[in-house]
Amino acid sequence: MAVPTAEALRRAPKVLLHDHLDGGLRPQTVLELADQAGYRDLPAGDAAALGTWFRQAADSGSLLLYLETFAHTVGVMQRPEAVRRVARECALDLAADGVVCAEVRMAPELLTAGGTPIEEAVEAILDGFAAGSTEAAEAGTPIRVGALLCAMRQADRWEEVAGLVVRYRDAGVVGFDLAGPEVGFPPDRHPEAIALLDRAGAHRTIHAGEAAGVDSIRAALDGARAERLGHGVRIADEVAADGTLGPVARRVREAQVPLEVAPSSNVQTGAYPSLAGHPVDRLHRAGFAVTVNTDNRLMSGVSATSELAAVAATFGWGWDDVARVTERALAAAFLDDTDRARLLADVVRPWYADPPT
Repeated sequence: MAVPTAEALRRAPKVLLHDHLDGGLRPQTVLELADQAGYRDLPAGDAAALGTWFRQAADSGSLLLYLETFAHTVGVMQRPEAVRRVARECALDLAADGVVCAEVRMAPELLTAGGTPIEEAVEAILDGFAAGSTEAAEAGTPIRVGALLCAMRQADRWEEVAGLVVRYRDAGVVGFDLAGPEVGFPPDRHPEAIALLDRAGAHRTIHAGEAAGVDSIRAALDGARAERLGHGVRIADEVAADGTLGPVARRVREAQVPLEVAPSSNVQTGAYPSLAGHPVDRLHRAGFAVTVNTDNRLMSGVSATSELAAVAATFGWGWDDVARVTERALAAAFLDDTDRARLLADVVRPWYADPPT
């Protein structure tokens, strides 16, 4: 079975479920926004050096350095016009990489330190995605971008963020997420926020099974009624070498709960020692609903294409594997059924029916 090349994968239609807006800025944009905002704390003064610094700091194995990278990106995103620009460029960059449907997440509460009202931050994200999507379509690379709004686990604005998800769901917000430290901040810590989402029938994906293990996954499913798991890879802790599954793993596989797997990011943060040692292929082969994602394109120095190419090269994936994770991601996306069916029938299946050899 031939492994697809990176160039062929770039042209393939891809679906991205787990990408952070504040983890995907262009280095040149960081520099320009810092200059406009009077932000003086950047560790480098040119785009190439800054991009290298972000990757090396994120790759250092130091949680403090990893978190510092986000201090810089969020630090230059404290004005609505900056947020709008970052969101627009995000849509354009994903479209140019062959992504046809993306869900990009951001915690709007992190964009309010400079005095921007949280509603204005959300509207800036949505305006930027809409502008970028329009430009991408005009350039012949159409993309649908939905916003996921994150509440920070360690903060107390969950109900406010859940309300924003409901308020803006007809304007481009597709769901709710919990981000931040898994340990010590369970996903049912603010049950009124989860109840608000339940009453409105709002979608939610929850970060779980990244820094913490199977108990965190169980809590996300039971406490927040997660429809998808952000990362979720620690479900592999319950998959024995002989294929025997523990109770949570059996539940996740039987229900086909989508796993938003981001292999390079997991290696960076020390969850696994290398891509070869990552369970993405093992879970895929075992029948879990694996999808392949970028997490933070700037910090990891990755794209949707490069992540698929790296997984394919490491584990010998062919076009059938790429098509399967793409269709899984599209099935898991928080889209209306008409749009999903159209993308599947008109874009995804025709391309993968006859991929380049």
